[in-house]
Amino acid sequence: MTAAEIFETLAGPVDGLRVEAYDGSTSGDPAGRVLRLRSPRALHHLLTSPSSELGFARAYLMDDLEIVGMEEANPYPELVLLRDKVRPTRLRGQDALRVAAAVRQLRPSLPELPPEEIPSRTRRLANGVRHGRRRDAVAIAHHYDVSNRFYEMVLGPSMTYTCAAYPDPGASLEEAQAHKHDLVCRKLGLRPGMRLLDVGCGWGGMVRHAVEHYGVTALGVTLSRQQATWGQEMVERAGLAGRAEIRHSDYRDVTERGFDAVSSIGLTEHIGVRHFPAYFRFLHDRLRDGGMLLNHCITWPTSTKDGMSRRAFVDHYVFPDGELGASGTIVTQVERAGLEVRHHENLREHYARTCAAWSANLAANWDACAAEAGRGRARVWGLYLAGSSLNFERNGMQLHQVLAVRTSADGESGLGLRRVVV
Repeated sequence: MTAAEIFETLAGPVDGLRVEAYDGSTSGDPAGRVLRLRSPRALHHLLTSPSSELGFARAYLMDDLEIVGMEEANPYPELVLLRDKVRPTRLRGQDALRVAAAVRQLRPSLPELPPEEIPSRTRRLANGVRHGRRRDAVAIAHHYDVSNRFYEMVLGPSMTYTCAAYPDPGASLEEAQAHKHDLVCRKLGLRPGMRLLDVGCGWGGMVRHAVEHYGVTALGVTLSRQQATWGQEMVERAGLAGRAEIRHSDYRDVTERGFDAVSSIGLTEHIGVRHFPAYFRFLHDRLRDGGMLLNHCITWPTSTKDGMSRRAFVDHYVFPDGELGASGTIVTQVERAGLEVRHHENLREHYARTCAAWSANLAANWDACAAEAGRGRARVWGLYLAGSSLNFERNGMQLHQVLAVRTSADGESGLGLRRVVV
């Protein structure tokens, strides 16, 4: 079998895609987009990787596979094509025998991996158990300590790396991020004189917004040293020192208690599903009676999928050890921690649009981003943002905000007849 025949046999007939291989062979739709297998190593990646998703990513990042005309910063159309048209099939009969013979002749072995790939699960064990303090710190540094300048170009002036909330279809990304922060503040019922704890605070956008617009004092904590340094500098530039602090810390090292409100915006994804009970108990214990928690995180659309596949592109290249739970799992664990859930909202379409806006920023600043973080890392981000936008659009992932209150021993919430204003 030729290289193109092996590919087509494994992937299935693909409408809209023409395969051109390194051995001169072709297959597929003569009028389709051209997918090039540039070397035998492309097939080696596809045959030896634990998933087709990971195999395609490895071959692409090693320049062994390309789709002609694809924009590296935003490969959204190509991901739609691959998702909708490529259907790997289980081989039977003569097809299975022919491919097996061809593979034996090819002698596939695991090629050199892209330098951007995070070490395998076995090698990661050198950093301790999953979601232990040391291993969490390494995982967070891998993703968030890329370069503050890189994030400034991708995220925009808000430096807010969580789902925005678009107040209307014509709103800009910056307007939507400010609206998201305001939405969280209003849900938490923040008022002057209150104390806010923001865990996983990123570059401090929520902290600064709450202090500037709602008159609270706020503590933000992040495991990323670069985030903490940048965020504290912005606090001081804004004249908020003494009222706001961005602390480089594991959230588990926060000893202060009696907060009026806690916001957790985009941290739950790093906690690990089996650690949800301890996490929400910890947040419960930081609150006073009547204090509010707003948990904002990415979720699966169904509770049958809690966790994260270790064969996924995102685990190897983007969020090492990241895990998602379903919204029902989040609600259950919040309630088991002793908190009363008062409101629950899904912002899935908003995150699809947010990721698309970040993709547009990456494309607009492509040369500078590639120079700052390296072309390989920038290409990883191109795949990750475009793929995330597609997943949120297709309901492969969701984004839920869950609002809860710590009630007193006799069940008093302190909320009376208050309804959540969104």
